[in-house]
Amino acid sequence: MAAPSGSGRSGGPNVFIFDHPSQPNDTRLLGGFIQNGSVTEANFLDMLSILLVVDAPYNVIRRGDNRLVTRSQNTLPLGEYEVHCNDYILISNEPWIKRLITPSTSQRDTRFCQKVRARDGRCVFTGIVNQGAAYGRWSGFISAHVYPLEAENIWADNNYSRWITHTEPGQSTINSVQNGFLVRADLHLDWDNYLMSDNYKIVVFGDNNWGVDGRTLDPVCRNPADPRHVPDELLRWHYRQSVFANMRGSGEPVFEHDFPLGSDMMGEIREGPYAKERFEMELEKRLKV
Repeated sequence: MAAPSGSGRSGGPNVFIFDHPSQPNDTRLLGGFIQNGSVTEANFLDMLSILLVVDAPYNVIRRGDNRLVTRSQNTLPLGEYEVHCNDYILISNEPWIKRLITPSTSQRDTRFCQKVRARDGRCVFTGIVNQGAAYGRWSGFISAHVYPLEAENIWADNNYSRWITHTEPGQSTINSVQNGFLVRADLHLDWDNYLMSDNYKIVVFGDNNWGVDGRTLDPVCRNPADPRHVPDELLRWHYRQSVFANMRGSGEPVFEHDFPLGSDMMGEIREGPYAKERFEMELEKRLKV
């Protein structure tokens, strides 16, 4: 039997966020995440500014020692934290953008893949160079989109194309080399699942199996002097989505992608979370083949 098509975020959080109770035992869990070591106190406060909607100043206190979280570069300790505020604290309801984990190769513009390979030549997360590039061998490396192809309607509605300054003639902005980078195939899945992101350094929100938490993206894809570089705005968009996916409440599902031979993939999708949206995306993908 196939695994559930929408399992939870990897492992369990080791940092928990609570609303300071107005009455004893009236505490409210706002969210949490897995701290792999790269998140500083300043990073944590920035995450909360994405997660929470608050109209008044607030302080964040660590339970146990009542230590105030400040905008320091000290590593955020594991534990439970309370948000103290004189106003009501809301959790952002900004939509989380779902992705297909195995988009059809027919959706990928050939020029997109070629341009990403030519610019990067290596996995930008690990720095591992593709030794077979000169011979046209790219096995194990994928030209990944920062912003998902399957959400192109949202891309258009929000005019995200304004972040793209380099395209080929006749090419859509979402398939610009600026909306992509080269990654190892295994890391591609974690990127698409929002289990890792980049906020001037790589943050792994799931299990740090590949040891990239705290690294910086290879500058080959970030050089502002190169008109093909990945814009900061796109990386910030992905990071914001990753905060919602991993920190809001109990987190968003991690969708199954490894369906056993002979299994009813569409049936599994229909029975899982976000069934309608995933079914429509999968159907649209197949119609494009």
